Amino acid sequence: MNRMLARSAFALAALATLTMPALAQNLPTLRVGWTIPAEESKYYMMRRAQEFPSLGKIYKIEWVQFQGTTPMIQAMLAGALDCATMAPMSLAQGHIENGLNAYIVAMHVGERPGSFSGYWAVKEDSPIKTAADLKGKTLGTNAYGSGVYYHMLLWLKRNGIDPERDVKIVETGFPPSEDAIRSGRVDAGPLVQPFAIRAEEKGGIRKLFSLLDVQSPNVQIFEGCKKEYADANPAVIRQYVKDLTASIRMVMANKPEARKVVSEITKAPEAALEKFLLTDKDFFRDPGGKPDLASIQETFSLYFKAGFLKRELDVKQFSKAELTAPID
Repeated sequence: MNRMLARSAFALAALATLTMPALAQNLPTLRVGWTIPAEESKYYMMRRAQEFPSLGKIYKIEWVQFQGTTPMIQAMLAGALDCATMAPMSLAQGHIENGLNAYIVAMHVGERPGSFSGYWAVKEDSPIKTAADLKGKTLGTNAYGSGVYYHMLLWLKRNGIDPERDVKIVETGFPPSEDAIRSGRVDAGPLVQPFAIRAEEKGGIRKLFSLLDVQSPNVQIFEGCKKEYADANPAVIRQYVKDLTASIRMVMANKPEARKVVSEITKAPEAALEKFLLTDKDFFRDPGGKPDLASIQETFSLYFKAGFLKRELDVKQFSKAELTAPID
């Protein structure tokens, strides 16, 4: 009898060993898009996966890197992503132009008084002091169609400048923007971290206007998940948002480790990151990742009134409370 029991136990153990890989393979997979910068919670999940017990046990994540939010929206529309980083404009256009339906589940970064705000700079000795001085000048932007670009247009219009007739707007991207300003290729150009602090340390430039001059507070980027996937897999999305919440709290609680993780992802030296990342020289981060829906709604309304969106949107249609950070 003992021999039979032993054989049975051995057989069960062998069967369990054989089925474990199969069970792992059958875990639901969440395809998540990410980009650089300002997605520390995702970077932490990627590089410190051992801190999240649900990963590999309850669900899996397939991480896919992109160069911006617009390509991620396109990938989501093509069925290649389930969740991704979004900006208010990229979500709005994806919905209006292509019928994308998504839930805003967490916020990555935003701006409010006391935090860093992306701004346009001019050379220190430039004669440009006000919006009126920009007439006939060349402005840089990170990319046509970005939220930063549209907020720039709002600022120009509010200050009596016609973006199509009074100024020339060219794409510079963020990294080359400082050089474009100093070389005179643009008369004013946008600066965000870490490029802003680098330019400020060199000197010779000054701020003309910031995004907070247009809207305060404002949301830069947030996490969105495709409605179709979320409604079919609410437990997976809820667990993902729970892990994002935990990750954001880990980042805020251990900033030196968070900077180390960001350095691993971006290859930027930790010493350079210490100058701004997760300090008062950086963007605002909600400690639980709670999205500022009221601010996103204001952005939708501003863009509609300015003619950038074909119709007004209600942010509530992109929200589902039980799938929204913080989730404990």
